[in-house]
Amino acid sequence: MINLRTIYKVIGSLLFIEAFILFACFGMALFYGEDDAMAFLLSVFISLFTAFILRYLGRNSNNTLSRRDAYLVVTLSWIVFSFFGTFPFTLSGYIHGFTDAYFETMSGFTTTGATIIDDVEVFPHALLFWRSLTQWIGGLGIVFFTVALLPSMVGGSVQVFAAEATGPIKSKLHPRLSTSAKWILTVYLVLTIACIGCFILYGMNWFDAVNYSMTTTATGGFSTHNSSTEYFHSPALEYICTIFCFLSGVNFTLLYTAVVKRRFKALFKSSEFKFYLSVVILFSLFIMLELMINRGYDLEPAFRSGVFQVVSFITTTGLFNDDAGQWPHVTWVILATCMFIGACSGSTSGGFKCIRVVMLLKTIRNEFKQILHPNAVLPLKVNDTNIPYQKRGTLLAFLTMYLILCLLASFVLMMAHIDSTNSITIILSCIGNVGPTLGLEIGPTMSWSMLPGFVKWVCALLMLIGRLEIFSVLVILSPAFWKDN
Repeated sequence: MINLRTIYKVIGSLLFIEAFILFACFGMALFYGEDDAMAFLLSVFISLFTAFILRYLGRNSNNTLSRRDAYLVVTLSWIVFSFFGTFPFTLSGYIHGFTDAYFETMSGFTTTGATIIDDVEVFPHALLFWRSLTQWIGGLGIVFFTVALLPSMVGGSVQVFAAEATGPIKSKLHPRLSTSAKWILTVYLVLTIACIGCFILYGMNWFDAVNYSMTTTATGGFSTHNSSTEYFHSPALEYICTIFCFLSGVNFTLLYTAVVKRRFKALFKSSEFKFYLSVVILFSLFIMLELMINRGYDLEPAFRSGVFQVVSFITTTGLFNDDAGQWPHVTWVILATCMFIGACSGSTSGGFKCIRVVMLLKTIRNEFKQILHPNAVLPLKVNDTNIPYQKRGTLLAFLTMYLILCLLASFVLMMAHIDSTNSITIILSCIGNVGPTLGLEIGPTMSWSMLPGFVKWVCALLMLIGRLEIFSVLVILSPAFWKDN
């Protein structure tokens, strides 16, 4: 049976945290004296009222979660967090309609970065800060933050972590999960603070620096200006953004080992990191040459635009310093490939993940060997660790479901009279939590406001499925999940 009492208790506890965050945004609204203060105050009261009810329903719970409970509580947490996160937008009147508000909030928490806002610069400071904050929280995961900050609040945290963590191979820094979570959160905080400092040093005001650093390290992509980083006309800021996006796409456990423990060789012993770095270098050079040959760019602007967009797409950040929609169409193929691949597992990025691509390539290599030597027993090793057959099967199942979802959802969008290029890249963007899209109707620098309402709901669902890596959400829809045994 589903342990409803504990689920009520966990979600109620999470809503207390969301209410506290909303109250901080209320303080910012008062500081700037803008018209969204009442919207945040009402959002706080609504969240607190619901949290108290859920905590009451979860009284006397045994504070333990089974594996089945964990998958349900993680999925519900993201849905509920996004639902209550819509209130500042709707109550303030800056976003009209629940569908658009929910799309924007889900896009924030899943760090997708797709937006339905045509003119973000008319928004008050507190609402812009709330948008960025949703991405920063969602970067590591809503429940992950709770495990790191308040480990006693979530029962069965090991199962919860397994349901929310990204990548096929889970690595820990410490035997205690809460300690590992705190170290990873520390790495995340250090990256964010260092990014803020660099942005301020090179000319951003403190408000822009805080917002852009949160969405950069979360690889989210929301910005406080319509033209994203292009607004600043600063090559230095673009290079800083590229560096921190790239670092945020590295496995945080590996980053901790390399920097804090000073084992830099660990980076270049990692098959996943080497593949990630190689893809970024090769794709950036290809786009740089294309821009120089076919668009007349000079060397430095071509290199800067190429590496910025490749890193932005492969880390699923979605910030832009140029309009890639105006580039040669062959570069769209490269950027769409980046959208699919994604960065490293255990990072804040989305996508298929480099580790899975490495595993697939090694599986293909083994298949060629197996044809020549039918009786050979060929291990599949990643970083000197043998991958068991069960994980290989899971990898192929994940790839199959990824492609099926992309095909079905693209078909739905084409039925809604959206052109094929946009349909395919919108779905890749949603399920990979990327943000921008490629096409003629909706380009990489445009909002998604023109999409029909039901398409926005499809996209929001795909964002959630992509962020929780497909099976964590889809397993809840299977009949076996709800059987008592």
